Amino acid sequence: MAAELPPLPVLQPPTREALEQGRLLFARECEFKWGAAAQGDLPPQGLPEVAFAGRSNVGKSSLVNALTGRKTLARTSHTPGRTQQLNFFDLGDRLSLVDMPGYGYAKESKEKVAAWNDFVRSYLKGRVTLRRCCLLIDSRHGLKPIDLEVMAMLDNAAVVYQLVLTKTDKLTRQALNHVHAATAGALKKHPAAHPEVLFTSSETGQGVPELRASLAALANP
Repeated sequence: MAAELPPLPVLQPPTREALEQGRLLFARECEFKWGAAAQGDLPPQGLPEVAFAGRSNVGKSSLVNALTGRKTLARTSHTPGRTQQLNFFDLGDRLSLVDMPGYGYAKESKEKVAAWNDFVRSYLKGRVTLRRCCLLIDSRHGLKPIDLEVMAMLDNAAVVYQLVLTKTDKLTRQALNHVHAATAGALKKHPAAHPEVLFTSSETGQGVPELRASLAALANP
């Protein structure tokens, strides 16, 4: 029999109370409230916001659905670049979840891609109610140059962000530990980054309770 693999590294596991608070928050009603395709379309600032950003097809919409326990809350697609606006979801009048358009997808015209990317960066830099950006990284590919560019921009704007590895069910434990080590090592150069890298799978639910607990701490009481 093969030796049991060590658990995935976690800096500070959430307490039972934190996990329960996360479960209760994300069990609340969550509904689409607003869509914005340009800076002038953004909704008034109110609830604390958590944005989900990342390269196209990294699994942002799938993770939002997994967090809220709803299969179709955020639109998912096998076609990269389908999300073309910022979609705001009201979670129980305590937290706003923001599903962002993916960056780095270049099938559309260069002008349109540039406009999307400028809008994403403008939102991330200037939103007062933005409490955290969950920067999603496909665990099969790790950090790409464009991810590092976005991380540097968030550092300069002093926006707190946390790296979240997605699609971890696609990797062996050995491969996942390797990508975690590489990702965690890269954080040392980024002052605005949360020190812990989270592992998630929208398919198996791995890491979803822990991410809920982390985000619940940012919500209105």
